[in-house]
Amino acid sequence: MMPIDKVRGRLENAFPDDRIELSSPQQDDNHFQLLIVSEQFAGKSMVEQHQLVYRALGDAMREAIHALALRTYTPEQWQKDAGG
Repeated sequence: MMPIDKVRGRLENAFPDDRIELSSPQQDDNHFQLLIVSEQFAGKSMVEQHQLVYRALGDAMREAIHALALRTYTPEQWQKDAGG
């Protein structure tokens, strides 16, 4: 388990000034839902975008986080697809 504020801290370090929406619907510090809107995703495939997030979370993805529902967007995709 990893407290949600520690997960958020890792993400904010890797994606400063980007939109990060993180929640733990089961409130168990094992299962998380994450939305990130970042210019870092520009020109990258969805797999590459997710890999950037996994890298930011490091060993927590192997040990502390059981499930992560992940949505990634560039700012342009967010405006167009999600109506952000």
